[in-house]
Amino acid sequence: MGADVSNHSKGQPLLEDPRCAPGWRGLLSSVGLSFPAGLCRWGGLRFAPRRTITEGRRPEPPAPEEPFLEWPLPGFISLFLPEFPHRSRLPGPERFQILGCIAKGSYGPILKVRDRTQQRTYAVKVLPKCEILRHGVLAQSKEEVTIQRQVRHPFLHTLQDCWQTQRHLFIMCEYCSTGDLYTYWTMAGRFGEEAVRVFAAELGSALGFLHDFGIIHRDVKMENVLLNDQGHLKLADFGLSRRLERGGRAYTICGTIQYMAPEVLSGGPYNHAADWWSLGVLLFSLATGKFPVAPRPDHRSMLQEVRSCGYEMPDTFSPELGLLISELLCQNPMCRLRRLERFRKQPFFRGVTFDPQLLQKTPVCLILELKQRPDRPARAGRGLELDVFKTFDLDLTPLPGDVNRGQETAQGSAR
Repeated sequence: MGADVSNHSKGQPLLEDPRCAPGWRGLLSSVGLSFPAGLCRWGGLRFAPRRTITEGRRPEPPAPEEPFLEWPLPGFISLFLPEFPHRSRLPGPERFQILGCIAKGSYGPILKVRDRTQQRTYAVKVLPKCEILRHGVLAQSKEEVTIQRQVRHPFLHTLQDCWQTQRHLFIMCEYCSTGDLYTYWTMAGRFGEEAVRVFAAELGSALGFLHDFGIIHRDVKMENVLLNDQGHLKLADFGLSRRLERGGRAYTICGTIQYMAPEVLSGGPYNHAADWWSLGVLLFSLATGKFPVAPRPDHRSMLQEVRSCGYEMPDTFSPELGLLISELLCQNPMCRLRRLERFRKQPFFRGVTFDPQLLQKTPVCLILELKQRPDRPARAGRGLELDVFKTFDLDLTPLPGDVNRGQETAQGSAR
């Protein structure tokens, strides 16, 4: 996940619980499941402890004939309203089944969850409230779901639902079974121009839609490009996105350092053109197998390297691809290729349709071939301990249509 690397005072929490301790028990209490205590230290993830809604002793529930009186919501819940509706009770294992962990996010895990009633699988990002407040990203978390509610596009990751419980935020999105583009890049080494052309058209379409809608993504990178079962992409993770109308300016240094435009690394001002620079870095890397500039430990040294780099196109590039990337990696944002209309007219896309429905008619065969390689689960599970799932106290009763549930659970953790 990308992260905000600016120096600011937002890291001070609005509310901090000194009892906040590591563990998965808080998460599972919210969904009606439980984990053994030995799992509570996995991954350094920190979750908030159980807290009562009212001070003192909880009153006895009213008699059935008496009207139920709702208690006022405490500040730890109202802070996250209205973007995250409050649900005091969630369906238990009869509704949701946790199949594994997809990734470790910046603030909490991303789980693979099966909805038994709909027979559908989702990706659920779990955010401990104490971590959100400790890192000062309350407004950012609310903006993330607000943006995802408003945007619908074939090449954007779709939000399904979001809510909060007493200690956690939950963001549920569609599940992309094929994984992320970074995994396949590490497997292939580099992609041919035909595959690069498809990904460029789809990502350019997604960015053009977002920018016309007044949104800047600010974390375009391979890890945030998910792939569907036909190998077509979905731009995901709107955690650093914000509203920015045409002509607006931003100043926060955020994103993933090797993808940041020079105007972002310098602290701004910058605008939507920064996303097109990130796209240029991504396409260069896909086609060559390496980044145009290797990442540096901080944004100052990275800025120095970016400004001194000539960004010469390799001899292996066709003239059309070289022209496209050179216009995307233009250091002056005012001269950079930064609009979809100009992007789609590049010679590199001659004969290519930008209609999303037509683009998705043909599967991306290279991705589907790589998906079958036996080393894919291990590569996709970078940073995850697969053995940790053996200690999960989960309901692993086979669902209708399930085949080899144990294998699916292990593989789901690596996706």
